[in-house]
Amino acid sequence: MSRAAEETNRRMLRARDAMDRDYAQPLDVPALARIAHVSEAHFTRTFRATFGETPHRYLQRRRVERAMFLLRETDRSVTDICFEVGFGSPGTFSRTFRDIVGRAPRTYRKEARQAAAVGVPTCFTMAWTRPSA
Repeated sequence: MSRAAEETNRRMLRARDAMDRDYAQPLDVPALARIAHVSEAHFTRTFRATFGETPHRYLQRRRVERAMFLLRETDRSVTDICFEVGFGSPGTFSRTFRDIVGRAPRTYRKEARQAAAVGVPTCFTMAWTRPSA
């Protein structure tokens, strides 16, 4: 791997780490491109080439993963969870959650509780319900 490719990867990892750490904050492509020290267009192209999905989709998936945990482990309302993980509206949250997970947040919570009641190990439930890229 060339030195330039290593530097590009480091820059993309820096931006992805920021998304993992600050997923609930309002992050957009200009802010992420500044973190990676590249132009917006170059950032979007390179991020997708490096990680196989757009920065926006990665951030959505990261937020949904956190929401899945909160739905399984807490009794907080879906609306509270929606805002905590960084979505601006419950409608957008529900639509995005359904697109990524394959079912609505309330349905996911109900199924997770049923699995816990039956005694399915949490590690199996998490692996089985993990969203695909």
